[in-house]
Amino acid sequence: MSRKRRVLGSKFKAKVALAAIRGDKTLAQLTSQFDVNSNQISAWKTKLLADACELFEDGRKRQRRDEVNDEELFAQIGRLKMELEWLKKTTAAKLTGLELEFFV
Repeated sequence: MSRKRRVLGSKFKAKVALAAIRGDKTLAQLTSQFDVNSNQISAWKTKLLADACELFEDGRKRQRRDEVNDEELFAQIGRLKMELEWLKKTTAAKLTGLELEFFV
């Protein structure tokens, strides 16, 4: 019978990763204590070390990401305006052609 896949929560992952970073126990001891594969513990430890700086980022720096998003949005607005003008011109030309045929 196959083993059912476990879904581990973020609190548990953080707890295991912090225990791995602490270094009090070996990876084999942590594996047996938490019943998780050693490769998974190493991956969580690496992710925590890589992303820990984001916890202490200043909230004002996040606005720069929004500014880039604003520039993209303004560019999209410009493209849409151009497309709308083109559609207005082409439909107006088609309508005037139809009107001329209707009256003839």
